[in-house]
Amino acid sequence: MPFIPGLRSGYSLIGRLVHFGRMLDKIRLHAAGRLPADYHANRGQGFDSRTCEFLGVGYAALTERTLAGGTDEAILAWGHEIGGPRSDEQCRAWNHFMMKLGWRDDRSAVLRERIEAAGLTGKPIETFFDLNDFDEGRDPVSTKAWALNEPRVLLLMGVAGSGKTTVGQLLSAALGWRFTDADDFHPPENVAKISAGTPLTDADRAPWLAALRAHIDDRLAARENTVLACSVLRAAYRDILVADPGCVKLIHLTGAPELLRSRLENRINHWAGPALLESQLSTLEVPGNALTLDVAAPPEALATAIRQHYAL
Repeated sequence: MPFIPGLRSGYSLIGRLVHFGRMLDKIRLHAAGRLPADYHANRGQGFDSRTCEFLGVGYAALTERTLAGGTDEAILAWGHEIGGPRSDEQCRAWNHFMMKLGWRDDRSAVLRERIEAAGLTGKPIETFFDLNDFDEGRDPVSTKAWALNEPRVLLLMGVAGSGKTTVGQLLSAALGWRFTDADDFHPPENVAKISAGTPLTDADRAPWLAALRAHIDDRLAARENTVLACSVLRAAYRDILVADPGCVKLIHLTGAPELLRSRLENRINHWAGPALLESQLSTLEVPGNALTLDVAAPPEALATAIRQHYAL
């Protein structure tokens, strides 16, 4: 299979569990009509079924909860509430079991058959997780995916005046991570348009989004944690930047229009003024799987809430 945007590796860790995030991805992609047909038959089967059994929740209930919205971490917390908590030792044993399926066990012969059928003979594939990764264009060997120490990008999104930069810089200082402002990636012609209160077109944004995606890919490849402040108001823009939801965490800062407008009116020496707000509010497509926070709270409280949610 080719690379599937929005479908992460089974090795990707959510909370203390592997595969859980991949299962949620398949649910969301299927609901959006973007899951390839080859994946339809095994939804809720195989690794999905094993994971639901471990958590003590039904796949149908998990599907309903996932499509109701919320972050991966919030959905996992729901799973622990419904099925009962699992200890660190239980999760550790479960992860090792899942990650090693196909390696010197009763499924090894099946794994070899599937490697050959996928045209991946000769690849250093030892488990079913490895097979899925290589088949979807990832290389778990070079990235040492099994180490479960993925880098993170905290992507703070929202309209102008939502405090993305302020909260992002507080997070960067508290965590010791790099901070990046997406505004710095706009070409001069975009800055001129925004300064004049002229909304950008998708054609204007295309090179900007490409540059941001390259930046995110570079940071993840270097295994560097990053805080990124970026509006990404439309789902299509987020699809470009959030290729791996396991590594790129979306945080939506939102608030009452009156509060946002007053902030912009009092902002000094910034090229995004209050004239831009109405256009951004009309453009905004509210994400269903982001951590959403009301910016009426102090920036310090917002930064703390983000760290607590992601256990950082």
